[in-house]
Amino acid sequence: MGKSFHRARLVAGVLLSAGVGLTGGRVHAQRMLPQQAGLPAVSLSGPCLRSGRAYLRASIRGAVRLDVDLHGSQVSCEGGPRLDGSGIRIGFEGRAGSGGRRVRMVFGIDGAREGRPGQELPTNLTVIFEGERQLFATQGDRNCTIDRLRQERISGDPAPTHALPAGAETRSYLVTAHGFCIAPANDLGGKRRILVTTFDFAGRADFEPPPRQQ
Repeated sequence: MGKSFHRARLVAGVLLSAGVGLTGGRVHAQRMLPQQAGLPAVSLSGPCLRSGRAYLRASIRGAVRLDVDLHGSQVSCEGGPRLDGSGIRIGFEGRAGSGGRRVRMVFGIDGAREGRPGQELPTNLTVIFEGERQLFATQGDRNCTIDRLRQERISGDPAPTHALPAGAETRSYLVTAHGFCIAPANDLGGKRRILVTTFDFAGRADFEPPPRQQ
């Protein structure tokens, strides 16, 4: 097996842990194997929050130096339970900085539960610079921490930000958090790294009832 195959498997593992590019628990092969880099070229489809309360702020240093400060209609988001049920994942996307770089950040929050506040929650972080073939990931949930997490039940916003079964009754929450990272996120080759020193966000997570017992 060639290097490109092993690289694609690594990308798939990183994205599965973060919940990026997933539909019904499967990774689209076309998205996982774009030419040369093997990085996904998909966008978050979620409208985030109609109320305009959504935001993403982050300070990125290292191989990429960028201050992210996105608000309202500048940012798209989607969120919900992690695939393995271990917490909540929430992703954001928008154009940041003077050059309008398209950045996507996905947080996998270990131990977070629907509707509950939290403190000192280990967090996995994936940062993708769309169109630049750059993906950085902590590849674990011990390098970053959300020290404050709040959830507020919301209604009257757009349809769920990710695909759910037809007819499913969803519960939606405004999720706000502050956190930081103490170790860098590495690129796929392990040669470049970034450190997200601090981050703050307000986004949306959608949940559905568990399957009925027969």
